[in-house]
Amino acid sequence: MQSFTFADGRQVNRLGYGAMRLTGQPGNFGPYADWDQGVALLRRAADLGVQFFDSARSYGPQTADQIVGEALEGRDVFVATKGGIDKLSPTKMVVDGSRETLLRQVDEALVNLRRDRIDLFQLHRVDPEVPIEVSVAALAEAQADGRIAHIGLSNVTRDALDRALTVVPIASVQNRFNMAEPGQGVLVDYTAAKGIAFIPYGPLGAHPMQRGAKLPARAALEWLLDRSPNIIAIPGTTSVAHLEQNIGQVDA
Repeated sequence: MQSFTFADGRQVNRLGYGAMRLTGQPGNFGPYADWDQGVALLRRAADLGVQFFDSARSYGPQTADQIVGEALEGRDVFVATKGGIDKLSPTKMVVDGSRETLLRQVDEALVNLRRDRIDLFQLHRVDPEVPIEVSVAALAEAQADGRIAHIGLSNVTRDALDRALTVVPIASVQNRFNMAEPGQGVLVDYTAAKGIAFIPYGPLGAHPMQRGAKLPARAALEWLLDRSPNIIAIPGTTSVAHLEQNIGQVDA
């Protein structure tokens, strides 16, 4: 598989796994109904060569981090999660990018993921009540004391990214992008020029709160991987058969 190299020299295969669907359905709320199957699925992904696993506090909330932590404890993989959003119900989320909340969520993610350090912690969404500089400065504190290795941003504009870059190096951007929704192409190119990973969510065109994907998996993933060398594609599935078809057979 082709790889992406982070600023510290850590390399990951550019075809990863997104854990959002390993939660209660509908609404990505609560624990995954077949927990043992989910654990087996994540381990099979790692066996196929997947190194990058994407999760978030709001998935569950926290239960996606927990299943990833159980499945991949002790494995040499790159684990990413996100904070700054909490999910109160299948349809209600609250955004909080304050220093105190983010540092608490980093500590809770360390426990849930069963890791001594989180490889990548992303601000899930910019809090309109908190300047992005304040939010990323909090994550820089956690980076400085070794709790996280890299800092990323999700659901951001170029302006927000540039503001964050005045505070701390940014390792990744995670925005919606796929072959049917290529509107983030300018930001893809901008991040590529800066050596920042671009992690497209919705790589198969799926609605985040509904089952099923609109795009053919293999074609959509190959389009993403061919689009730019900084893209790390993270399809999610709850079936080992689909995993092997969509990830195991894509020449990344």
